[in-house]
Amino acid sequence: MTRTVLRLIGVGAVIAAASGAGSNVILSKAFGQAELAALNGKKLFEKETFGGNGRTCQTCHSKHTGTIGLADVQQIIDKGDPESLLVGDALDDDGVGTTRVQANATIAITLKLPPLVTMADDPGATHVTVFRGIPTTRNTPALDPILMYDGREPSLQQQALDAIHDHAVNTFEPTPGQLDAIAAFQRTDPIFFSSDELRRFAAGGPPPELPPGVTPAEKRGRTFLVDAPFDPPSKRGICALCHSGPMLNRINQAHSTFTGGVPRPGVRFFNIGVNIVNTPNNPIRRWIVNDGVNPAVTIESPDLGILLHPTLILDPSHPPLPPPFILPRAVLAQNFKIPTLWGVKDTAPYFHDNGARTLRDAVAHYKRFFNFTEEQDPVGSASLGGRITLTDDDVDDIVAYLQLLGPNRMDR
Repeated sequence: MTRTVLRLIGVGAVIAAASGAGSNVILSKAFGQAELAALNGKKLFEKETFGGNGRTCQTCHSKHTGTIGLADVQQIIDKGDPESLLVGDALDDDGVGTTRVQANATIAITLKLPPLVTMADDPGATHVTVFRGIPTTRNTPALDPILMYDGREPSLQQQALDAIHDHAVNTFEPTPGQLDAIAAFQRTDPIFFSSDELRRFAAGGPPPELPPGVTPAEKRGRTFLVDAPFDPPSKRGICALCHSGPMLNRINQAHSTFTGGVPRPGVRFFNIGVNIVNTPNNPIRRWIVNDGVNPAVTIESPDLGILLHPTLILDPSHPPLPPPFILPRAVLAQNFKIPTLWGVKDTAPYFHDNGARTLRDAVAHYKRFFNFTEEQDPVGSASLGGRITLTDDDVDDIVAYLQLLGPNRMDR
């Protein structure tokens, strides 16, 4: 026992000395597997590269926002750090340029095509590359079992392992104990929560409550987030149709009731027309979706969202998907995970493709979604559109309230 303690003290002293000297020591080169197994999740998250391209978990999930925004990318470019975000999947197709990541803060994600999806424009393809923003880790590891924009990762450990493989391009494998340590760090450290209230909720405390608001704009904005029946032309509760529950990230009963039971209450995925806008101008691909029950459907889109999930078997917390004879799988095309709104003011850009640069841009998108039918505007909602009129003043009020949901403002 004494030897073990002394050994850990020695390892910690070396790390502290290296950090104090401003060293860029890669832990995977400095220590063997036994020493690494003793390191805590914080060190693994912040420092460990697993012998890869220089990236760590923190490279893409910053302390301040849990993601990487446009300002972060520009800072990295100005700094010229060779062990930075700007390698591999962050680069342009030529493997050198940084035009895309500077413009959109997106990275290339290469995914294996699931059995029900093929490419009409590349019939022999087994994988496809899409361009997405980096999902924030703010309020996610301990509070959201649905991981990634398409929900494909079954656990924090598997998500970390896949990121180490695909984005850090490791040369040696993390141990199960190291993956557990990374997951434990993410579930408990304060940097992964936007408020003490949410941290207490993750530890078994009471769920967070919508603050009342102080300014007239905040109070007006709050009315859009309350759980209320969808009763056009009233706009009360329209944000809560998809942002309900303790984490403000799920379909509510009012939404399901108004649309005849589909989607079900608690569903975490929805299509709000972001791919149609395609602000980043991502490549449009031709996908064929064949669920084996319904006629095959060809879809033109930059990204199919949840249909790129390898199995469509979601976390047990999510309502099970109806079988294909009830819910044709092509209907799910371009559905993406509904994010939490807690702390949202700090996690720009927004949407899976980072197509909304600011919080106001993100909220303003819903003017097209709500104000028009699908026939009037392709972004208009087929089930909810054309029934209310969301105004610029409404957008301002909603933004004012969403900013209230940010860090250290929960008690206002």
